[in-house]
Amino acid sequence: MRIGITYDLRAEYLAAGHGEEETAELDRPDTIDGIGAALVALGHEPVPIGSYPSLMARLLAGERYDLVFNIAEGLYGVGRESLVPALLDAYRIPYTFSDPLVLALSLHKGMAKRVVRDLGLATPDFAVVETPGDLATLRLPFPLFVKPVAEGTSKGISGRSRVDSRGELLAVGAELLARFAQPVLVEGYLPGREFTVGIVGTGAAARALGALEVLLGPAAEPGVYSYDNKAHWEGRVSYQLATDALAREAMELALGAWRGLGCRDGGRVDVRADAAGRPCFIEVNPLAGLNPTISDLAILCTQQGIEYVTLINEILQSALRRVPAVGEQGRAASLG
Repeated sequence: MRIGITYDLRAEYLAAGHGEEETAELDRPDTIDGIGAALVALGHEPVPIGSYPSLMARLLAGERYDLVFNIAEGLYGVGRESLVPALLDAYRIPYTFSDPLVLALSLHKGMAKRVVRDLGLATPDFAVVETPGDLATLRLPFPLFVKPVAEGTSKGISGRSRVDSRGELLAVGAELLARFAQPVLVEGYLPGREFTVGIVGTGAAARALGALEVLLGPAAEPGVYSYDNKAHWEGRVSYQLATDALAREAMELALGAWRGLGCRDGGRVDVRADAAGRPCFIEVNPLAGLNPTISDLAILCTQQGIEYVTLINEILQSALRRVPAVGEQGRAASLG
């Protein structure tokens, strides 16, 4: 199969004048190389496309693909991850991972938590704050946790994100509103163990690969998996495969959220325990990082003895099940 790969290279955006934090979610060349090499090993022809301007130009020029392996994050707005899938839908080209609705829903952490709460799944009490005035009238018990409503890679999260007083809430919340020009999510602080749960598959066929516990070392910014900790994780953060009862509960919760939100093919769900030791939904990443060595999902697979090419094949096979006309040929190539 001829498989296009859509992505946003961080280096290209940095060269165009964008900032380090602004581009933190975007990909490195070795991620694209890793995906391409895996597709070749599975018997396919990878075609690097790049970001949405390149995709639009190629589509308008008449170029087509049997399927697109989409990891394009975009840069602006709550719909930034939805742009490439929406274009592909318009041209009726199948692609990996979730559709535009799910990507926009999950990127807005408040909207995703509303759906998860309606599903009857545990998530801390929360409010979406749009103005500094909203902060003054907020009625949630302290301690609270404050972060931008639609960012990834822990952008906007620091040791100050946990607030213990009205004064701290007003200061941190107002700063985030101004800095990120988007609403702020305020939720009950979860003091317990934190896991990221890897998932592959779609709907009833989805399954949890395992739970990776996030452990902060003495050199880390304490109490929170912050942007700084994530960006400089070596020597600060370690990731340990967890298999105990709480980890199994976290995987069950994550799988329920994944299916309920309509996520597809592969990704991660972040879970943290409350003061009573109950796992609670934090957020879902249906477009998870796929760097072969440093992305959480790849680290989880390595610790489970799952090869990177196997992970890519699982994602691909899940996507191909949505396109039966292409699926039989694609499955034969991938498994042959």
